[in-house]
Amino acid sequence: MKHPVAILLCVVLAALILWLFLALWPAWLVALIGPKKVLVNTIFNGVTVGGLYFLVASGFTLVFGLMRNVNLAHGSLYLFGAYIGYDVADWTGSWLLGVAAGFLGAAMAGVLMQVFVFRRMEGDDLRQTLVTIGISIVGADLMLAIWSGNTYQFTIPSWIDGAVATPIVTAVKSNGTAVVMMYPLYRLIVLAAAVAIGIALWLLLNRTRIGMMIRAGVDDRAMLAANGVNVHLVFAIVFAIGAGLAGFAGVVGGTALSIAPGEDVRYLLASLVVVIVGGMGSIPGAAIGALIIGLAEQIGLAYFPTYGVVLTFVIMVVVLAVRPQGIMGRPA
Repeated sequence: MKHPVAILLCVVLAALILWLFLALWPAWLVALIGPKKVLVNTIFNGVTVGGLYFLVASGFTLVFGLMRNVNLAHGSLYLFGAYIGYDVADWTGSWLLGVAAGFLGAAMAGVLMQVFVFRRMEGDDLRQTLVTIGISIVGADLMLAIWSGNTYQFTIPSWIDGAVATPIVTAVKSNGTAVVMMYPLYRLIVLAAAVAIGIALWLLLNRTRIGMMIRAGVDDRAMLAANGVNVHLVFAIVFAIGAGLAGFAGVVGGTALSIAPGEDVRYLLASLVVVIVGGMGSIPGAAIGALIIGLAEQIGLAYFPTYGVVLTFVIMVVVLAVRPQGIMGRPA
């Protein structure tokens, strides 16, 4: 036990969080914070929104944080995958086919960008930035022309629709019956998918041969090529995975929320903030950053909506001031 004080503080904090969730609140705490249901719902929403942000940012951290390719059209891949998935789900009546189509459509677009844009501009961050901004603007106009400015909403499949009862008691009726909080099942599935994908990406990068090749190619691609590895193919695969995750998140996020013009900019900014806060190239860092930003956004909306939008950028500035490489990032 090298840090007994830190361990004690963590135990106390965990006990306090459990008490806030599981115990009935006294009147003074309700007067201070507000109804228990509001706080608990806000935290649940923050965690599940953080899961959605992680799905988008995980692909972004592969491309931007790990491969050092500045792809500011990542938000366009999110929206493109969402539109493709919506059309396929609408034509076939299968939400799962829509998910697969969103992933594959965005992955194919990502491979084309890697081959025709990034392969020709390796190491030139400024050109990559300007060109991908142009691609995102053109892509936004093309998607507006094809799908118009309407807002689209996926139909949640019946097997993941509805709400489930949580073990959290929010009130007790006069007859002594406990009132438990209900929460949408789909949002919990989004969170579970984010956790599963995060674990899979971490294992891919740290426990497989292709992950070793990816990390070696980023550090010294000339040496990797000299060992007979097709570096361009490896990087195209990574870009396809990163772009495909954006398209997958587009369908998943479009099902939980909606699809509309402007969502590409929103999720691009969210991905940038998550990667900066969590640390470039770090999957655990992206998960931590997404969780922090998701909670900050929802707490801000619930308790001080006028200034809530500033909270995420305040967090980013503080992290950059204290730890410029991000929470889990490696020093330059």
